[in-house]
Amino acid sequence: MSLRQIIKNRITTVFSATVILSSVFFTSAQAESVIIPKPPVLNATAYVLMDAASGEILVEKNANKRLPPASMTKMMTSYLATHELALGNLGEQDPVPVSIKAWKMGGSKMFIREGRDVPFIDLIKGIIIQSGNDASVAVAEYVAGSEDAFVDLMNRHAQRMGMENTQFKNSTGWPAEGHYSSSMDMALLAQAIINEHPEYYGLYKEKYFEFNKIRQPNRNKLLWRDPSVDGLKTGHTEEAGFCLTASAIRDDMRLIAVVMGTNSENARATETQKLLTYGFRYYETHRLYQAGASIKTLPVWYGEQTEFDVGVEEDMFITIARGSKEQLEVETLTNEYIEAPLQTSDGLGTLTVRLNGETLAERQLVALTDVEEASFFSRLWDGIKLFFIKLIGGEG
Repeated sequence: MSLRQIIKNRITTVFSATVILSSVFFTSAQAESVIIPKPPVLNATAYVLMDAASGEILVEKNANKRLPPASMTKMMTSYLATHELALGNLGEQDPVPVSIKAWKMGGSKMFIREGRDVPFIDLIKGIIIQSGNDASVAVAEYVAGSEDAFVDLMNRHAQRMGMENTQFKNSTGWPAEGHYSSSMDMALLAQAIINEHPEYYGLYKEKYFEFNKIRQPNRNKLLWRDPSVDGLKTGHTEEAGFCLTASAIRDDMRLIAVVMGTNSENARATETQKLLTYGFRYYETHRLYQAGASIKTLPVWYGEQTEFDVGVEEDMFITIARGSKEQLEVETLTNEYIEAPLQTSDGLGTLTVRLNGETLAERQLVALTDVEEASFFSRLWDGIKLFFIKLIGGEG
């Protein structure tokens, strides 16, 4: 094959990979617009409806308003407990001593006794299912040495999760000055519980837990009303009103609903159900790309190989109006001339998803494999070819 033909072939390969690559996912530029009604207006101080996979906010009111979270605080307490289990720092059957402070806690209780050891996993169940203030303090003291030290951990993890309107003062949600959160932050916390430690998320759907011969029900009424609901946590104080963070899954779509400041136990369940019903009825979530899967194969210069794959580092989920998938458009833009050496995760372009001209999401395209530099003579030959490609391309 002549040098001219080699260059011609390489030009075709390069330009097909480096121009904006646009593909309409499922045809239909003429698809009808999907009509979605206004979301329900709830009788609550603040609320949020989030898709757990994409993080898309579908409905919100006063989402960032700082409010007392009451016992929904315990979601962070249980999160940190299961986090320690997942890291292998603690064991499910670790005997946890019960202090006088834990035993004397008022409000909702697991009814543990001072001076007796309780398995760590039982205390976690006592927090999640029975909303035990005593169990929360016992876990806090065991994990961090004191409740104050544990609260510092809670706030540090809240910052890591992006909970910008949250400050914890205790592990229980007991009323305290400066103890606050928001419906948005509670949704972010629920998302972390669901996605980071799925092996323990099943505890949140348990309807009953018995300890010390006392059987108590989960206070989340939606566990009985809606079979798709499988968590998470209620809360109530006079100042906070009746609150609920709930999650449900239908047809592989998981939603998180947070309602704060309703006026009764029944109202918090009813208002939360309205959000979930609306979200499942009018929206759908799709995983467009899987982490580490090849999206494009691109040419590379000066490398031991002539091509390599690019993709995204994390699963890419999109939440859209139900029935509008056919109108999605995906556009990729990559660097024009890519040169070795390359390392896995090197950023080499962008992937943009649009719906009716509106950008829904943008992700970086990264190399999925390392590409080592070629030998001297191979690089010299690539340099000659690339010179002429740029020369001819510039003339065009």
